[in-house]
Amino acid sequence: MEEIISVKNLRKTYVMGLEKVHALQDITLGINKNEYVALMGPSGSGKSTLMNLLGCLDTPSSGEYVLNQTNVSTMSDSELAEVRNKEIGFVFQTFNLLPRLSALENVALPLVYAGLSKSQRHEKAYDALSAVGLGDRVTHKPNELSGGQRQRVAIARALVNDPSIILADEPTGNLDTKTSIEIMSIFEQIHQRGNTVILVTHEPDIAEHAHRIIRLRDGLVESDVLNDNIARANDPAHRYNEEG
Repeated sequence: MEEIISVKNLRKTYVMGLEKVHALQDITLGINKNEYVALMGPSGSGKSTLMNLLGCLDTPSSGEYVLNQTNVSTMSDSELAEVRNKEIGFVFQTFNLLPRLSALENVALPLVYAGLSKSQRHEKAYDALSAVGLGDRVTHKPNELSGGQRQRVAIARALVNDPSIILADEPTGNLDTKTSIEIMSIFEQIHQRGNTVILVTHEPDIAEHAHRIIRLRDGLVESDVLNDNIARANDPAHRYNEEG
C-alpha cells in the first residue's frame, strides 16, 4: 500500500505565558491512500492539534510530516496554503458557508484560486453537488437549506478540487441522529470512490463508520486498531459463518 501521510516524531508545544503546553508528544504514524481513519480522543488529547498539522493549518515544533511525498513540516505559511488548496478538502462542524452565496457559488469558491474559468468552476461545482444529492439545490443560499443539506454543500466544496485527502472535523456535531447517519453514508461513498478520509470525532458511534480508529490521549497515540465491525461486514467468510 502507498502511504499518503507519513508522520515521524511529531511534537507540538505551545507557550502560554510562562507555561509550556505539550499538545503533541512524539507522534509517529502512517496513513495509506484510500484509508478511512477516525482520530478520537477526549478534549485536550491533542486530536485537534494533530488535525491542524495534518491539514497544513499549522507546523510542528519538531518532527517530520510528509504529505503525498512532499515534506511539509518546514514550509512557510504561503507554501502551506498552496498545499492545502491542492491536496486537502476540509469539512467542518459549523459548515463555514458564505451566507450571501448560492450553494453553487460556495462550492466553486476553492476553484477561484486554482485559476479555472467561471464556466469550468460552475461545471465542476455542479458535478460535486450532484455527487452529494443536491443537483436540484444549486441556486439555494445556505439559509434556504436544512442543516444536513448545508453539510452536503460543505462536503461538495471539499471534493471540488479533487483533493488527496478529505479531512472532516466533527462533521455531524451540529446534526440530529438521522441526518448524521445520512452524512456518514456520504463519507462512506466518498471513500469507496477512492478518496482518503480522515474523520476527527469524540463520538464513538461516528468513529465506528471508519475502517481504522486511532485514539489519542495526553498528546500520544494510545491505540491504533482496525475496526473489527467493518472487517466482519466486508469479509464474506465472516458473513457466511455468522449467517450459516
